Amino acid sequence: MTTTTPVLAGETVGEAPPRTAVGRVRKRLTSRTATTVSIVIALLWTVPTFGLLLSSFRPEDEIKTTGWWTFFTNPQLTFQNYNDVLFGRSSSSGQLALYFINSLVITIPSVLFPIAFAALAAYALSWINFRGRDWLYIVVFALQIVPLQMALVPLLSFFSRGVSLGGVTLMPAWDLDQEQKFIQVWFAHTCFALPFAIFLLHNFISQLPGELMEAARVDGAGHSKIFRSIVLPLITPALASLAIFQFLWVWNDLLVALIFSGGGRQTAPLTVRLADLAGTRGGEWQRLTAGAFVSIVIPLIVFLSLQRYFVRGLLTGSVKG
Repeated sequence: MTTTTPVLAGETVGEAPPRTAVGRVRKRLTSRTATTVSIVIALLWTVPTFGLLLSSFRPEDEIKTTGWWTFFTNPQLTFQNYNDVLFGRSSSSGQLALYFINSLVITIPSVLFPIAFAALAAYALSWINFRGRDWLYIVVFALQIVPLQMALVPLLSFFSRGVSLGGVTLMPAWDLDQEQKFIQVWFAHTCFALPFAIFLLHNFISQLPGELMEAARVDGAGHSKIFRSIVLPLITPALASLAIFQFLWVWNDLLVALIFSGGGRQTAPLTVRLADLAGTRGGEWQRLTAGAFVSIVIPLIVFLSLQRYFVRGLLTGSVKG
């Protein structure tokens, strides 16, 4: 005797309905409506960037008299804007090549340090039992609500005066000059990033199966071995997501870099120099557009190269199949 499964209204014959949350979410995200909305959002997001890119290659007289969309009726391109901005010798030309290097020197350590420290701290708060662990996690979580601006003056005082208690100097002033001020910027960005980084990674690490940890302990693995061989490979999407967020934050930062680097030529990042150009040379639109696009090239490369890990990190743990 054979039985037939009734076909519900609105269901296509031969198409099995999604039985899991992942299937239902995937079906909604691949519908025609979702695709159309995604295309519209992508166009709205891309058109200004395309206009900025096109303007950065247009001659000075063209960019100051006509809009970028007129390029299609009167196409004129030049690399002079980028040459002036990156390698120009005059102080008003930009000279962004040095500031570009400064941004890399600031950003790379400011991304690696908090990720490394946060991963270790998140593992300890998730899988190492010690007294006061829960209270420590609450303190870390609460630090996220402290405004960045409130910590600038105390941290700057810490660098310039050191730490004293009852007339006893516990830590002397740092007294850093020129390129040494990079250390202050790294320290500041690491401190500001740690609460959110620990909170994010803790959510991933604490959800790892306990059976993996128990099996590793039975085999004689210690915490260091478990962290290197089991935890790190499993939280790669989370690390990539955090790296993207932190990289974009540090690369686009103006306030922290301006205060702790001193704003000098040897340590100032791209954002400081672009702010100077916008303030003193606001009429030089061709240089501002070229400089702005130079500043977004590296973030675009980082995001596109880590995009698959970023999406995987956002979806991990959000649905269960």
